[in-house]
Amino acid sequence: MFRLLGALIGFMIFGLFGAIVGFIAGAIIDRYRNFGPTGMNPFNAARRQSVFLETVFILMGKLAKSDGRVSETEVSHVEQFMSKLGMASDHRLRAIALFKQGASPDYDIHPKIDEFLAICGYSSSLRQMLLVYLIIMGLSDGHLNAAEEKLLRLVAGRLGYSQTAFNQLLDMVLNQTHFAGGQSASASALDDAYKALGISKDSTDQEVKRAYRKLMSQYHPDKLMGQGVPEEMIAVATEQAKEVQAAYDLIKKYRDQNRDAA
Repeated sequence: MFRLLGALIGFMIFGLFGAIVGFIAGAIIDRYRNFGPTGMNPFNAARRQSVFLETVFILMGKLAKSDGRVSETEVSHVEQFMSKLGMASDHRLRAIALFKQGASPDYDIHPKIDEFLAICGYSSSLRQMLLVYLIIMGLSDGHLNAAEEKLLRLVAGRLGYSQTAFNQLLDMVLNQTHFAGGQSASASALDDAYKALGISKDSTDQEVKRAYRKLMSQYHPDKLMGQGVPEEMIAVATEQAKEVQAAYDLIKKYRDQNRDAA
C-alpha cells in the first residue's frame, strides 16, 4: 500500500526519479508494518520460517497432551498433516521431535510463544495462521474438549486475541472445515457458509464479497510465504482457501437464484 502511495507522491513532486525513490521508501514502510524490526533484514525470513514451524509443532504436541493423553486420532492427524505438507524425511523427524517436546508434561510453552511473538508477532497473518493450524488439530477428532479449548484460549490471548475475536475465528474455522468435501445447498449448509466467512445472512452483498476477499487474501500462498510461513506448510492454507471458496460460491448461488426468482 505505502509503496504505491510513495511512488505517486514522489512522481508528483520530483517526477520519475521521485517515483522510484518513493516506491522504495514505501516498500520499506510496508515491510516494517508487516514484520516490524525483524522484517527489515531479508535474512530474517529463514528465521521466521524456522520459528513458525517450531511453534506450530510444539504447540500441537501440548494441545494433544492437554487432556492427559495423546490419542491415536491426534497422532494420526499429525502424521496426515506432515504427509499433506510433503515434508522431507529429515524435516519429519524434526517435527516429530518438536511434537514430543511439546507433549512433555513439564514443558513450558510460554518461552516459545515469547520467541514467536518476538520474531513473527508483527504479522497478523502469522498469528492467525498459527491459531488456524492449532484449531484444525484440536478438531481432528470432531470436537474440542474443555482442556483443548482452554489451552487454545490461553495461546490466543498471548497472541493478542480477545475472547470475542477468538470465538469468531474458532467458529469460522469450524465451519470452513464443513466444506472440505463440498456441501449441498441446504438451509443448514447455507448457515455454515455464512459462519465460514464470519458474516451473517443479513450481510449485504458487498459485505459478503469483502469478507470473502479478506479470507482469500489471508490464505494466499505468496502472501503467507512472504511473511514467513514455510513453503511446505502452505498446503493446509490452500485447503482452507478452497473451503472458503466453496462457502462463498454457495452463498452467491443462493443469492443469485433469489434475485432471479424476484
